Amino acid sequence: MSRVGSNPILVPSGVEVSIQGSNVTITGSRGTLEHELPASITARLQDNTVLVERVDDLRQTKALHGLSRSLLANMVTGVSEGYRKVLEIVGTGYRAQAQGSNKLDLQLGFSHPVSVQAPEGITFEVPDQTTIHVLGIDKQAVGQVAADIRSIRKPEPYRGKGVKYAGEQIIRKAGKAAK
Repeated sequence: MSRVGSNPILVPSGVEVSIQGSNVTITGSRGTLEHELPASITARLQDNTVLVERVDDLRQTKALHGLSRSLLANMVTGVSEGYRKVLEIVGTGYRAQAQGSNKLDLQLGFSHPVSVQAPEGITFEVPDQTTIHVLGIDKQAVGQVAADIRSIRKPEPYRGKGVKYAGEQIIRKAGKAAK
């Protein structure tokens, strides 16, 4: 039996869950998210918990059971608390500047500034020139936007310059050996 899939999802106060067939809609103070469950997975609302169940014990169904439960739990967390990824910019002259809440201008050592437009549902905060906060209710979208920003100038191993996640350890290489 799937250990992840069998865990109930607690629904906090202020979050509404509606299940209509295989379509699950979760609404909270931060917004609304929808997910369509696979045919072999069902969800039911019992008191203030969501239970995810499967119809058979096939290997594929067991995998989808845990996945579906995790996706629904992430949606509940997203609409109630939201998600945040923090990026740090390291390097002389490297900086970020917010243009509203949905556009970033990045100076990353190129001959031109790089502009990043936030997709719908994602916002940016720039508390200082070397820190970027990516905010949203969809965990996958927040992570993808943060990864896209990081891929513009990945941290290099010799000096550590570039865009990195907060707390990320960059494994440094030794430079040329002096004679």
